[in-house]
Amino acid sequence: MINLTINGKKITAPEGSTILEAARANGIDIPTLCYDKAVEIYGACGLCVVEAEGIPKLLRSCSAKVMEGMVVNTESERVVQSRKIAMELLMSAHDGDCVAPCQLNCPAHTDCQGYVGMIANGEFDSALKIIKNNIPLPASIGRVCPHPCEKACRRKNVEEPINIAQLKAFAADVDLNGDSYVPECKEPTGKKVAVIGAGPAGLSAAYYLTVMGHSVTVYDMMDKAGGMLRYGIPQYRLPKEVLDKEISIIEKTGVKFVYNSKLGRDFTIESLKAENDAVIVAVGAWKSSSMRTPGEELDGVYGGIDFLRGVIKGNAPDIGEKVAICGGGNTAMDACRTAVRLGAKEVYVVYRRTRNEMPADKLEIDEAEEEGVIYKFLTNPLSFNGENGKVKSITLQVMELGEPDASGRRRPVPVEGKTEEIAVDSVILAIGQKLVQGDVSELKLNERGNIEADPDFFNTSIDGVFAIGDATNRGASIAIEAIGEADRCARAVDAYLNGQAFDTRVPYISKRDESTIDYSDREKQSRITPKVLPADVRNKSFDEVSLGFTEDEAKAEASRCLECGCREYYKCKLLNVAQRYDIDPDRFKGEMPQKYTRDENAFIERNPAKCILCGLCVRSCREVMDIHALGLMGRGFKTEPSPAFALPLDQTKCNNCGLCVQLCPTGALTERSSLKKQVPLDENCTEEFVEIGGKKARVLVSRYNGKVLRVIPGDEVSRNAGLSREELFGLIKD
Repeated sequence: MINLTINGKKITAPEGSTILEAARANGIDIPTLCYDKAVEIYGACGLCVVEAEGIPKLLRSCSAKVMEGMVVNTESERVVQSRKIAMELLMSAHDGDCVAPCQLNCPAHTDCQGYVGMIANGEFDSALKIIKNNIPLPASIGRVCPHPCEKACRRKNVEEPINIAQLKAFAADVDLNGDSYVPECKEPTGKKVAVIGAGPAGLSAAYYLTVMGHSVTVYDMMDKAGGMLRYGIPQYRLPKEVLDKEISIIEKTGVKFVYNSKLGRDFTIESLKAENDAVIVAVGAWKSSSMRTPGEELDGVYGGIDFLRGVIKGNAPDIGEKVAICGGGNTAMDACRTAVRLGAKEVYVVYRRTRNEMPADKLEIDEAEEEGVIYKFLTNPLSFNGENGKVKSITLQVMELGEPDASGRRRPVPVEGKTEEIAVDSVILAIGQKLVQGDVSELKLNERGNIEADPDFFNTSIDGVFAIGDATNRGASIAIEAIGEADRCARAVDAYLNGQAFDTRVPYISKRDESTIDYSDREKQSRITPKVLPADVRNKSFDEVSLGFTEDEAKAEASRCLECGCREYYKCKLLNVAQRYDIDPDRFKGEMPQKYTRDENAFIERNPAKCILCGLCVRSCREVMDIHALGLMGRGFKTEPSPAFALPLDQTKCNNCGLCVQLCPTGALTERSSLKKQVPLDENCTEEFVEIGGKKARVLVSRYNGKVLRVIPGDEVSRNAGLSREELFGLIKD
């Protein structure tokens, strides 16, 4: 045995072993992407370098042998710098998406590709669990979210984006109408957290913290939870029965609620802080924004959210027959469509830009028009005119579009001397909402009049008090933004309660160059949209407009997904090392060496664009299997692992053993996506059954000369068992 020291730890190792083997045997991790004990040492990736005292150059630990008295440092400044450069060079030539654009564009970072794929396979329960990792109110959010995920969906480059939001609602509805999933909570920590506000932000923070094992009580000024989801979204878009079911699931996790309890009247932030280990302020923005237009104080002029809240609470104002709504967002759409349902004969939407610039969802704009709403584009209120203190008409300034402003939309400018007047019985101002400042007088506010909260840690001017949602920083935004903040805030609070540092570093991920993607081989399939009630029926009631997906429609729509994100994301060795160091591959950016191509057979999909030339596939095929189906073809920068003469895999001697897939560290070789649905069997792959958690699970086993090479989860039990490949191997061998 050889005596040596690694990172200050004295260890022994068999004579003739490598530094890498000695380190791993003693729980010391040295990264490498080209090493596997099944094949000969190659040393291609350059990541396993270490520094040894008395030796001037860095050593490749996969090949350097241990020596008596050797003192090794695996994480010295010089070693780390060398690994960073090696990783940057590797990543600069790696053309692949770690995560799908839809997930990156979702403020809550929901794994859209994951749950859409599960729906395509008919695994609705699994889809729901994926969604609930990030969104505790999926049935509600699926109905009301303006779906920024869909704006980033690459399917739009073929024809239309995937209907992601409606698929989320579908999976959640299936769950609500069956044996609803309630997440398992960790053991109680003994820590208490108070949440002020039961809107989407407060409910989400309470849910996450309860699942983490903390005791959470939510205080709300209204008689029911939901915040703007309940009191700001009309029934025809979000039935409150759906919201109630989702809140009841949150309650089942252990969250406690105190209703009709208002901050500043029934308690203070300091009083809650005295009784709890942390406080989260999520009071929302309940005050309608002013247009600062003459006549705004007249009777019959209402704030958008005040109007909607009154209708939902059964206190709808008498709006008369002629109603004008000022604004172009989703609140304006909610207000105008609600006015139609209250019986108004003429409902106008006054908007200072054109239809193309409206921030409201296109579906909402179109459905409102179908229901009889009249749009007054390129007009802006100059004054609200009254008689005996009651609004009677609006004078509109005619506008035209000028140069783009900071939002990227063309700026509306007045047309000199051109106005228009329309008679109205009431006006609804739906131009935004803001915080009621008096409610949070204990906290420091910013120049916008919102709570000043750290954007990373969410802490406020009072220690142990955190703030999220519409009441903070930039002000009101969409519900999914508040839920995303609640998730991050819950993790920050959990770290605070445990006396730990909260890591805000954004992990590195690889993204494809959008301009290089070719969609010409994709078959065009029209987007499937759920059926809706006819316009002449829905405009007379508050029944839900959308009828939702059928199972067949949901699976068909989900099957349109291009699966942009890498299926190997959660076990990618390349990404694991990339996120270990603070790297900047763009400084070596240049022409990509391999073209993004696909080559597949019944089992294996090959994508050279993700390859880092570690050689494991070529070496395992040659040295372990003695098949030689792959080789390193080309020279220099253009080298890539490929069958000879660029033949397709199914025209080689490949026996689908899957060893290359198992060893590939990057996702350049993966099991075909169709394996998720049905794996064809041949002489190399047999169907077998094992016991997992008391249930019989189906797996597909690939063998060579009696040796188990690969185990593929074959049904929902084995896929969701949470077992590693090694554990599945063990079950098969047993």
